[in-house]
Amino acid sequence: MTGAARYGSDVIVDLLQSFGIEYVALNPGATYRGLHDSLVNYGGGKPEIILCTHEKVAVALAHGYAKTTGRPMGAIVHDIVGLLHSSMAIYYAHIDRVPVMVMGGTGPMDRHKRRPGIDWFHTAQVQGNAVRDFTKWDDQPATIADFPASFARAYRIATTEPAGPVYLCYDAGLQEDELAAPIAVDDYASAARPSPVQADPRALVRAAELIAKADRPVIVTEFTGRHPEAFAELVGLAEDLSAAVVDLHGRVNFPNRHPLSISFAANETLREADLVLALDVGDLHRALNELDRDSRDRAKRPRITAGTPVVDIGLSELRQSQWSEDLGDLQPVTLSIIADTRLALPELRKLLRERTGDRDRSARRKEIAARHDAMVEAWEREAKTDWGASPLTAPRLASEIWSVVKNDDWVLTANTLEDWALRLWDMDGPARHPGRSFGTATQISVSLGVGLAYRGTDKLVVDVQPDGDLMYDPGALWTAGNSRIPILAVMYNNRAYYNDFEHQIRIAQHRATPVENARVGQEIDAPAPDFAAMARSMGWYAEGPITDPDEAGPAIERAAADVREKRMPALVDTVVRRRVPKRFR
Repeated sequence: MTGAARYGSDVIVDLLQSFGIEYVALNPGATYRGLHDSLVNYGGGKPEIILCTHEKVAVALAHGYAKTTGRPMGAIVHDIVGLLHSSMAIYYAHIDRVPVMVMGGTGPMDRHKRRPGIDWFHTAQVQGNAVRDFTKWDDQPATIADFPASFARAYRIATTEPAGPVYLCYDAGLQEDELAAPIAVDDYASAARPSPVQADPRALVRAAELIAKADRPVIVTEFTGRHPEAFAELVGLAEDLSAAVVDLHGRVNFPNRHPLSISFAANETLREADLVLALDVGDLHRALNELDRDSRDRAKRPRITAGTPVVDIGLSELRQSQWSEDLGDLQPVTLSIIADTRLALPELRKLLRERTGDRDRSARRKEIAARHDAMVEAWEREAKTDWGASPLTAPRLASEIWSVVKNDDWVLTANTLEDWALRLWDMDGPARHPGRSFGTATQISVSLGVGLAYRGTDKLVVDVQPDGDLMYDPGALWTAGNSRIPILAVMYNNRAYYNDFEHQIRIAQHRATPVENARVGQEIDAPAPDFAAMARSMGWYAEGPITDPDEAGPAIERAAADVREKRMPALVDTVVRRRVPKRFR
């Protein structure tokens, strides 16, 4: 810093630095011009500004950083219009349980200080209303003296499990006002933060009693891997019980090559389960029931036998939104325990050891291991199907990327290439993949956030990048070049918005309309975007488009070598065959 704080916006910079915020992503806006000046001049470039071409990119980039590090970064958005631009990214941060400090400006609220026109229609009475339904908290402090308490409360709420985004709105006039007296922030920054939520001890005892009686327990998990210590405890618990594990991949929660992992062959194991232990599952009904996608009435069938006990441990009931229905349908359970699994799992394992002793579970372990091995062998056979096809198949592309990166210290960002990366790559810990993407128009920006988190390290950050997603936010490529974010992007380019393509095929089959018309209004073609040229124009190394499968591997290797050497982004545009589900063949 260049000296004592003089303006309201200087206090915000003091808070950002005191709370350890390393980066703020932003697209410039007049309502926080005071804060912008303080970041550059008073803060001396700390936090570092990550300049973005859109507010949604800024928030999604902060999302990717936070889900990788577990720490929030800032995303600053211009008054009403910037906040509305960013709202979808804020919603996805809520869905993904990620702490993001979204900040913005408004006003001035003193009407006598407003410029005619723009300061009026860019000012709302309560700006936080725009995102209140999917943030954990929002605030608009009325005085500069209230900035520290407001910021501290927002930080505590954002980072307390279940984590989520918060929004702080700063009056443009207060940002630019001179301080009448110094404002200290140290006490607020050092104040004790809440400890994790521990389980009711009696409930854990009851859970241990139920689990100890089971001969064929199955563990279902979705977000446990957000804490590395909980990941290790889950592996230990599964091995203690010889329990099959179904990983729903909200994070990497369990090693995919572990013999107890049966994530993509779960139905048979769930049907024979005599107890299900759900850990950090966001939508348990979805996990334990399957949808008949081909039926007209969208029938749902249980994956578990009627009467199977279900023990649910997690924090879903503490989610804040009364608007979003992301919790899904209510799943009846035998026992529901509100707890942070970092604390609950070690205690549960202790209680189980007291109740199971030296019980021999080797037969069950061998049974699950054989099922795991058969699952892996089936993947490897299927991956070789149409190996020489042009355009490439998704399994071929996943294999080619893996052959390039497997000897690096790598991380996969968001998209999993129709889950083939989760099948064919060695996901041996939570650092390998911070979790699946949550929707189109977020993946490139979330991936840049992951890349930013590892900038300056030897980690090779890999983004399997869908074409439709990149078309929403092509300007994000510029941010990567400008901020020197090293990332290897390999295009998953099927030249279509293919997710909806499948829906149109299904509707056509139900209505007996021409299936070949499903492509209309879906294809990203005629002209086909030149993603390599687009990336090169924004400072990336780039090759493609590539349709010959034998050319993909060498091109990916050249791009990876460039990332390793120059610590800059590189892109390979690979054209991939559109997948036709077996039920439609």
